[in-house]
Amino acid sequence: MPNDEPQLPAADSADQLIAPLNEVAEALRNGPIGALVVASIAVGLLFLGWMIFYFCLFIPRGAIG
Repeated sequence: MPNDEPQLPAADSADQLIAPLNEVAEALRNGPIGALVVASIAVGLLFLGWMIFYFCLFIPRGAIG
C-alpha cells in the first residue's frame, strides 16, 4: 500500500544539518594523508618482496633457454 504522506527530514533546523558537514570536512582534511601512508607502505613491502624473489630465485637460476 503506497504512502502518500510527505516525508519530513529528520533534522529540525539547518544547524543540525551543517554541524555534521563540518565534522566530515575536518575528517576528510586529515584522512587522505593516512590513506597515502598506508598505501605507500603496502607498495613498498610488495616491491621489497618482489626484489627478494628476483635476487634469491631468478638470478641464481641464470638464463633459461
